[in-house]
Amino acid sequence: MGQPVEVFSLLTAFDISLFRAGRHYKLYEKFGSHVVEYSGQSGVYFAVWAPYASQVSVIGNFNGWNPYTHLLHVRWDGSGIWEGFIPNIGIGEVYKYHINSMAGEQLEKADPFALISELPPQTASIVGTTWYEWEDKNWMSQRAQFNSLDKPMSVYEMHLGSWQRDPSDPDRLLSYREIADRLVPYIIETGFTHVEFLPVMEHPFYPSWGYQIAGYFAASSRYGGPQDLMYLIESLHKHNIGVILDWVPSHYPGDAHGLYRFDGSFLYEHEDIRKGFHPDWKSYIFNYGRNEVRSFLISNALFWLDRYHVDGLRVDAVASMLYLDYSRNEGEWEPNKFGGRENLEAVEFLKEFNEAVYHHFPDVHTIAEESTSWPGVSKPTSVGGLGFGMKWMMGWMHDTLDYFKEDPINRRYHHHKLTFATVYAYHENFMLPLSHDEVVHGKKSLLYKMPGDEWQKFANLRALYLYMFTLTGTKLLFMGDEFAQTAEWNENKSLDWHLLDYSPHKGMLRFVTALNRVYKSQPALYQKAFVGDGFQWVEQGDYTNSVYAYLRKGYEEKDNLLVVLNLTPVVRKEFRIGIPKNGVWEEILNSDQLEFNGSGLIGEAYNSTHIHWMGFEQSITITLPPLGGIILKRKA
Repeated sequence: MGQPVEVFSLLTAFDISLFRAGRHYKLYEKFGSHVVEYSGQSGVYFAVWAPYASQVSVIGNFNGWNPYTHLLHVRWDGSGIWEGFIPNIGIGEVYKYHINSMAGEQLEKADPFALISELPPQTASIVGTTWYEWEDKNWMSQRAQFNSLDKPMSVYEMHLGSWQRDPSDPDRLLSYREIADRLVPYIIETGFTHVEFLPVMEHPFYPSWGYQIAGYFAASSRYGGPQDLMYLIESLHKHNIGVILDWVPSHYPGDAHGLYRFDGSFLYEHEDIRKGFHPDWKSYIFNYGRNEVRSFLISNALFWLDRYHVDGLRVDAVASMLYLDYSRNEGEWEPNKFGGRENLEAVEFLKEFNEAVYHHFPDVHTIAEESTSWPGVSKPTSVGGLGFGMKWMMGWMHDTLDYFKEDPINRRYHHHKLTFATVYAYHENFMLPLSHDEVVHGKKSLLYKMPGDEWQKFANLRALYLYMFTLTGTKLLFMGDEFAQTAEWNENKSLDWHLLDYSPHKGMLRFVTALNRVYKSQPALYQKAFVGDGFQWVEQGDYTNSVYAYLRKGYEEKDNLLVVLNLTPVVRKEFRIGIPKNGVWEEILNSDQLEFNGSGLIGEAYNSTHIHWMGFEQSITITLPPLGGIILKRKA
């Protein structure tokens, strides 16, 4: 026989009561593996929830993976928790749980609370720590100001494994630390305010992009250890750049070592296949009605905000959680107790999740990827909302890309696609996303969605970006879009950085950099991002010329801006635009500037005249560049 397992616990009776009630939001402090000292000996305390198990043991290199030497003790309180202290092991120990189910199955499972996983395709857990000597105090103390809803938020969405790779070995993934040393200067240069990482949690299948998570508390070992990811986050924070993580409480894969049928029962997933299996992703859906599962998920959300100093969570696939009939045919789902298609348990979970996050971390954001018209996604739970801070504006994204795909000669017939979004833009706190999902699976890169010859494609894309950055709402752009990546995103290779050797791509990067600079320096573009009085149409009906004009307004009138878009390749000279106040109006940005690889058709300053136009008492005549947009500001 090997070393015995000592009876020892970090769990109090209060912990157990909270866990069973679904109200324990810091389970990571008690569950999993923890290096402790007990009876004068250093060792590791293990705790795992497996109520359907008849026996649970810890197996690893330390005992030759023998399932009979280190048996955990089941708690006497009916909680289904197995625990115990094993002396003389510590940080770096590789282990799994060997579980005998009541039905006689023998399972080997990774630790759901493991802080480190083996490098895939290996699947064991590793005893680790999240101890780190943080040096981001300045950011954390000012985060409420940077993350405020009336401050600029321009998000650079990226996948760690394919942003950049080692040029001398394109198959080698860069580490968190190597990425930090390259990413921080790049984000400073381009001017984004936040970085959003596709899921960093451990996932066995790399082409899932991280959305099929097996280790919810483990930073992916493909790029290093927990402290290496902390270094990356800290490096961004030191330069006042926020960090958002994608978080996936909607489903998980059926890998043998993962959460699926963890103790031989439907423990984490819903037993009813109509609620527990996801037909799109062939994955399994959490049982949101089970108290202990809610504690697990909310603890996981708080873990990343607490231990990793993360500034926001973008919650994936919220629509799939909200609707019982999501991607299901008739007969494949069961209505709720009121006869509706809403998943009432998921709705309550999302509300509880948001309440917990904002209670413990009031200066962060939760952002919903939610593609339907569900009401109040970003409204407080106190008024019946789901409680998210923001919601992705998927309708805007689809309409905008549909419009810009059209040949300019046909755009007059689709004019409303760029105006319709303002009808519902203030129902939610919207983020405008041009995300990874739009540049994969045969959808083409953003550049190659654009019509026309090469020059027109680039001009169209610059005009699209100008429209995006001057509309209400916060912004999100996927990596590579900032320099007009030509190929679709491929998770197995680096972005095509060599494109920056060519002037059209270099010009696009300069333009996005200039857009970020203007966006962050002009209060009218962010102070009223989610309220109707921050936006006013000047011209929304000129479908003949495909011209749009609108005002963006800040708290002070002197900050107001006029935006004009000309979305045909026809130059429009002496085009009259109504203005709210007389004086001299200057261009502060023009997408047609030569430095952006435009044609250089730019103006400088326009004097107003007392000619009534577009409902205003005065107007200016300007030159509109082809397939371009301009931002004007009244000279003080």
